[in-house]
Amino acid sequence: MTDWTGKSAAELGRAIGRGEVDPVDLAQAYLDKIAAHPLKDRIYARVTPERALAEAKAASDRAKAGRRLSPLDGVPVSWKDLFDTAGVATEAGSALLSGRVPDTDAKVLQTATAMGLVCLGKTHLSELAFSGLGLNPVTATPPSVNDAEAVAGGSSSGAAASVAFGLAAAAVGSDTGGSVRIPSAWNDLVGLKTTWGRLSLVGAVPLASRFDTVGPLCRTVEDAALMLAALEGRRAPDLAGASLEGVRFAALTTIVMDDLRPEPAAAYQSALDRLAAAGAEITPIDVPEVAVPMGDAAVLYTSEAWATWGADITSRGDLMFPPVKERFEGGKSFSAAQYITAWDRMMKARAAWAEATAGFDAVLCPTAPNLPPKVDRLLSDDEYYVTENLLTLRNTRVGNVMGLCVTTLPTGTPSCGISLMGAPMAEDRLLRLSAAAETALG
Repeated sequence: MTDWTGKSAAELGRAIGRGEVDPVDLAQAYLDKIAAHPLKDRIYARVTPERALAEAKAASDRAKAGRRLSPLDGVPVSWKDLFDTAGVATEAGSALLSGRVPDTDAKVLQTATAMGLVCLGKTHLSELAFSGLGLNPVTATPPSVNDAEAVAGGSSSGAAASVAFGLAAAAVGSDTGGSVRIPSAWNDLVGLKTTWGRLSLVGAVPLASRFDTVGPLCRTVEDAALMLAALEGRRAPDLAGASLEGVRFAALTTIVMDDLRPEPAAAYQSALDRLAAAGAEITPIDVPEVAVPMGDAAVLYTSEAWATWGADITSRGDLMFPPVKERFEGGKSFSAAQYITAWDRMMKARAAWAEATAGFDAVLCPTAPNLPPKVDRLLSDDEYYVTENLLTLRNTRVGNVMGLCVTTLPTGTPSCGISLMGAPMAEDRLLRLSAAAETALG
């Protein structure tokens, strides 16, 4: 008997289209697997079986009538618990939002449902999405697929775990400083950080709204392309025939190569060798201007985060995980003048980046410079938590402050990813490049 839960989202969609699997049977298989999984409570905050089965029944009827809505019509996916779900609690991993039940679905969930995706439930995350580690003693800490005693990466930690452990065909997360890409890399998945403004944030609990983005966590680049299309309500880009012949990659050296741990360093070099063997030309590139907004990240991020959550934290901050609370509180000391000056510097750096990278198809870097840390040490060593969190987010943050679209791909070394950074709003081209790179990386 075929275990459909081990297939990619695209494979499941094709199987539904061929009549090989019924969406109701598929949804039930995922629900049964979730219910039986020993780590389910560390991955899912809430499962929505009634919704899943109702949506699957509608998808089944459409498939039988030859009226499928999209290539993923009937495919079950999970949603990070900061996307509003009508009538179901959306708490963003924080006791500050305990019992919060929205009346309507988030806009991207509405669009995905209209494209036929089946909602399995809501996944755990870092508290209010403000950590790259995925550690959350307030609700639950999802496990890494390669080490259940280590964190999964954040903030879309449960999203990545749900796919990596076979408890969803794909997942929807958010990325403000790396929150799709880090957990994707640490769980050997493909992650897509979309350009800010590409996907709606209406109905998504905010962290820093001028950096927040929505993106999928998947098994394959094809899945990422299909998921992006479903979240936008359009056709997916054609990935057929993608090749690295004649492709020019820049390998960024500024900041992202500093203090690499041995495993990510070796995995990255091996990945570069395979991309070059597949026909890509790879040129090291230094963009020193990037260092300016990276140095201003505390001003840019914590100012926005405190503006959104300061009042709640001032009155009820004792409910929070102290290291996350302290990170938010860092934003209250910055002035409006400091924030605006930092923003202006960032926009100048973006212009310098665009000029320096204009001759390249994409820019490469290691997704994370480290491996998933152990939960116990993060809980017992506050200084280690802070330094490891900042290191974890360092490389991915380049894509956010530069306003780019970015994919992360598995390198074949467990919990080590390679990132491809593309120009703003160039997701379709980036996905074609990523499909070719995926083939080269094996």
